[in-house]
Amino acid sequence: MTTDSGRARYESLLKRIEDRLGESVEDKKSARFELPVVDVMWEGQKTFLRNFSEFPKILRRDPDKVLQYLSKEFAVPAEKIGDKAMFIGRRAPDDFTRLFQIYVKDYLECPTCGSPDTKTNRENRISFLICEACGAKSTLKGKYA
Repeated sequence: MTTDSGRARYESLLKRIEDRLGESVEDKKSARFELPVVDVMWEGQKTFLRNFSEFPKILRRDPDKVLQYLSKEFAVPAEKIGDKAMFIGRRAPDDFTRLFQIYVKDYLECPTCGSPDTKTNRENRISFLICEACGAKSTLKGKYA
């Protein structure tokens, strides 16, 4: 009798550990890399992204490339002014959030393991995304990384 109850207790404890480990791994992955909240201000027909400088730091990418990407996607001229970025036309904060999420997917996350710990390397006019977590090397389709 003690072996059956001991085994059941062992299995329930093991299940509890598996559940907690599974949650903590997912929590760590999502909490470890988060984009800041977009802070937008409008002045006439210009949109200012007031916390622009935070994004390239978190993304670990060249601020000029990130600004170039946003400018191309919005199809408007953009300019960096100190820590801010100025775009012609009125843009909603959700537009910036959506573009940053696409940027992360296309130019930051490793396609093999999904890690945001990547760097870019350019060889013979071809840009590569190199994962610092798993070591995978993949080509980048654009020039904004």
